[in-house]
Amino acid sequence: MKKYYVLLFMIATSLTGLACPTCEKAQPPILRGISHGTGPESKWDYAIIWAAVILVIVTLFFSIKWLIRPGEKTPSHIKRIAINFE
Repeated sequence: MKKYYVLLFMIATSLTGLACPTCEKAQPPILRGISHGTGPESKWDYAIIWAAVILVIVTLFFSIKWLIRPGEKTPSHIKRIAINFE
């Protein structure tokens, strides 16, 4: 029974993400069928979106990099308080 609820939830959430036919006509070709609304109104909107995408990718890269290899090796580093906690 739990599988049916999960399946129903997934189908319901996927349908709400699709654009309606009216909004689909107002969108530029690259965003057609993905989002609701009028879409970007100028070239600056695309520049802002790409700047945000680049910022997110750089942040994700450094987050994963420092999660895998933090680089702090000194015995007096504050992380040692949590690691050596007994």
